[in-house]
Amino acid sequence: MDTTSSAQRLIVDIGNTSAKIYLFEGDVALKEIRVSHEELCTQLINIIKKQSIEASIISSVVPLSDDILTTLKQLPTPCLQMSAQLKFPFSTAYRTPHTLGTDRLAAATGAWHEQPDHDLLIIDIGTAITYDIVTAEGIHLGGNISPGIDLRLKALNHFTGKLPLISKEGHRVPLGDTTETAIREGVLQGIDYEIEGYIRAYRNKYPGLLVFLTGGDAFRLDNRTKSRTFADDLLVAKGLNQILRLNNETK
Repeated sequence: MDTTSSAQRLIVDIGNTSAKIYLFEGDVALKEIRVSHEELCTQLINIIKKQSIEASIISSVVPLSDDILTTLKQLPTPCLQMSAQLKFPFSTAYRTPHTLGTDRLAAATGAWHEQPDHDLLIIDIGTAITYDIVTAEGIHLGGNISPGIDLRLKALNHFTGKLPLISKEGHRVPLGDTTETAIREGVLQGIDYEIEGYIRAYRNKYPGLLVFLTGGDAFRLDNRTKSRTFADDLLVAKGLNQILRLNNETK
């Protein structure tokens, strides 16, 4: 796809294990590149040389390296760094907003843009699993954090004497019939039931609750869970795009 015809917005989302680069025109993601932390600067330099960038934003759950900061200075305009001090389409009741993960705020913003003025539960399944509630009145109440798939698998291996470290990929059965399948099903089904519990509890409190599901491991869940949600692997990127637009407009 040709992405050189007009100026675009550059979105950089750095997670715990990898980074994602997006080019947006309006509300449409024209390009997505997934890279390792080590490859990020090289990819950014290539994009900066080839694309016309009108605005940019970077969100990171890890500290930004000097190399990344130096690379971002090559952009034609200052790159907005995602933080809780920016303007959002909702307020937050989180008591320590400076510790609130920027990916959580971005995902919540993406969900609010898709379904404004609704009670929302945003579930992001990555290295950690985060649950966030935004009310129809536009208040981010906060949320919870639990270990993701890989963390659970590693913990079972690290903190026991005999359980092996297994891959989340592999043979699946309803009830484990080997140690490998018992661990895999215990972790994956456990997350399914955890998510179902959150959805059930908050739909009891907010009957019109809409549920958004995102994250690298979101699509490993069973069909029952996915059928009850808006599954969107671009939710964080869409949120960052809206945050960039909102803060540029209010300068």
